[in-house]
Amino acid sequence: MRPRSKRHGAYEATAPEHRWSDWYAAYMVARERGRSPDEAAGDAAAHMDALRG
Repeated sequence: MRPRSKRHGAYEATAPEHRWSDWYAAYMVARERGRSPDEAAGDAAAHMDALRG
């Protein structure tokens, strides 16, 4: 959990208000698909941008 928490904390510091679970779910899907932690964090951020659309 700590690596995920660290990456979400970095995202949350600059992101608009959001539900952390949306970011976390996208991060976990990316990791399960073989993306590195940094790539998964980027994918989760892109997912959040798409939700705000």
